[in-house]
Amino acid sequence: MSARETILTALADLLATIPHVPVLRGEVLPERIPPAGLMILRDGSSGEFGMTLSPLMYHYQHRAELEVIVQSATDRDAIFDALVAQIGAVIVADRTLRGRCDWVEAEAPEPVDLAVEGAASLKAAIIPVVLHYATADPLT
Repeated sequence: MSARETILTALADLLATIPHVPVLRGEVLPERIPPAGLMILRDGSSGEFGMTLSPLMYHYQHRAELEVIVQSATDRDAIFDALVAQIGAVIVADRTLRGRCDWVEAEAPEPVDLAVEGAASLKAAIIPVVLHYATADPLT
């Protein structure tokens, strides 16, 4: 498995430690949102890399995207806020994904409220997650 895939898998595994909130990887939004919310991890972009020589290393600041979705008729804002806080707490608790990358840093979400015809409205946001890592080969 490539360094990129290893790190994204480790991030998904870390997020899966949040109780009662499923983490999907690169999937479409399902028709039903669980009561505690839902997270969808998108691979994002590795972006441009830096390079050092001797030994040759490629340094990335990969920007993954974490979609956070909550649907509730009554306490949507509180559930969303609690979920975002839990995401922050698990990332702070393991900033290197058990040594798989140099640093993990989440950026602030920009939440939006979305009306759904015939159902409770959604509160959603994309949380950019920057993964700092180095690899000897950009393809592995």
